[in-house]
Parts: sequence; structure tokens; C-alpha cells
Amino acid sequence: MTMLTTPPPPGHPVRRPGAGDAAQIHELIATCDTQVLGRPDMTLRDVADELAEPGFDLGRDGWLLHGPDGRLAGWGWAYGRTPGDGEAVSVDIEVITRPGAPAAVAGWLWDAVTGRAAEIAAGYGRAEAVLGIGIYREDTAKRALAAARGLTHATSFHRLRADHVGPPRDPGELPGVTVHRGTTDEVRREGHLVHEGGFTEHFGFTPRTFEEWHAEREASAGTDWSQLLVARVHGEPAAMLLGTDHFRGRGLGRLLLRHAFAGDARRGREGTYLHVDTGNTTPALDLYLSEGMRQVLVIDAWRGTTAVGAGQA
Repeated sequence: MTMLTTPPPPGHPVRRPGAGDAAQIHELIATCDTQVLGRPDMTLRDVADELAEPGFDLGRDGWLLHGPDGRLAGWGWAYGRTPGDGEAVSVDIEVITRPGAPAAVAGWLWDAVTGRAAEIAAGYGRAEAVLGIGIYREDTAKRALAAARGLTHATSFHRLRADHVGPPRDPGELPGVTVHRGTTDEVRREGHLVHEGGFTEHFGFTPRTFEEWHAEREASAGTDWSQLLVARVHGEPAAMLLGTDHFRGRGLGRLLLRHAFAGDARRGREGTYLHVDTGNTTPALDLYLSEGMRQVLVIDAWRGTTAVGAGQA
């Protein structure tokens, strides 16, 4: 168990989260998002999915701090992914504190998550962990905290939106290309294969087996396998799309994007969101913009390292 060298702030008892805490965690996140963005950016279902993430240990990876008024004052977590041979241990972290909470709340949680990250790295026999945290471009206070902890800006993810007005547009066809939905094990395995191959050199990528990838998707209440699209070129899987998407050349990206737009429009959705890493050297952003998407939000990815033993007694 992670041992911290400093006690929590007076009047702010600490406990571990449980599945039943999703509502109060969401209230805290929505309050913080509204202060920064003017609106909540996560749903209750999103928070419930985070708590149920495969590999996330509620008894070791998260902390809740309550304020003197009984409301949740802070929420922090550390989530490590299994590294491949010779790879660094990547640990995603998050620290969220209620506006007006003492600075010591954020400080204690940062100590907790970085200490847990070091502990995760030690469990794999590594000397340090690579920390990653996403911060809204507008959140100057959180950026300052990350910088004070030695993290630096690594890349940016732009959220794009396409609005659906009028009847769905026919996505069209490409010679020799067929599009298949992820309602069968075969198509899901093809989607995973394309995903792993396409993201190998992308920012923050950690390889996952099909079983790990599938379990993560299954744990999400928002997963609908019929929305996994795999494009085969002359019978061979060549591109996939699922939520955030990956494309390869030959016009397959545009084709799958149009399939996604048409499907969301048929489902009665007002629009479609997509995140794109603008540090990526591929022309993905130009493709999305050319299909009528527009930028609505920027999330900066910050990275740093913490050595084994950091934050531990």
C-alpha cells in the first residue's frame, strides 16, 4: 500500500472510492469543469466507467478527500498499463480539487498519485514511471501545478465536432473495399489488429492484447460493437473506426468517417465528436476539417517521470 510522508490536511478525511461514489465524484468534476469551461465535460456514466476500468484497483489506485462541510473536496487516481518488454511503465494520473479548497488538498493528492505511480513501476521491476495527465488548455491553475511537479507539455489533442443537419449523407463506396461492423468476434479481432498496428508510434501508445482491449471496451457502458467499423481491401483488414478512430490511406479514412456520421445521424444524434493528436505528423486533422468538422476544445497532454521510492516511506 502506498505510504505518504505527510498527513492529509486537517478536517479533510481520506478514504478509498467505491462504485457507489460515482455520483458525488461526477458532481465534483462537473463543478470544476464548469469553472474552467463553462459547462460539464463528463457524464455520470463516464465516471462510472472510470471506476469500473479493468485493472483499476479501487482499494489502491484512488483517493477521496472530504471537506469540513461533508462535500467531496478532492479526487485523485493513478492507472498503470502493463508495459511491453523493455518499455517504460506509463501511468495515467488525475487530480481534481473543488474550487476554493485549500491548496494542501491538491498537494496531498499529487503526492498520493505520484507515489502510487512509483509503486506500480516498482512492481514491474522498473526504476521510474512515466506520468501522463490531460489538462484543458484553459486550466491555467492545473497547468501551473503540473509544471511545479516537473511535468511538461508533450502534445495536444483537439476535440472536433461535426454537426448533423438534414438527412444522413450517403457515405459512398470505394472499389474493392467492404465495410463490416463489429458484431462478430472476427471483425473485432480485425479491428484490434489494425488499431495496434496503426497506433504503434503514436503518443502514449501501450500495446494491448486482444483480450485486454476487448475487456476495456466491454467494461464501458457506452460500448456498442455495431459502431466498430472495419474496412477490408480485397478481403484484408486495412482500417478501423471506433469512438476515437484510426485510418490508413486510399481514402479509407474519409469513407469510414462518412459511415460514422451517417450512423450517428440515423441514431438521432446532433453531432459527432472526435479527438485528434495534433502532434501526429499524418494529415488526419486536414481530413477531418475537410469533412466539415470544427474544433471545440483543446486538451494538452503533460508528461513527466517519478522515481521508485517517491512519495513512499
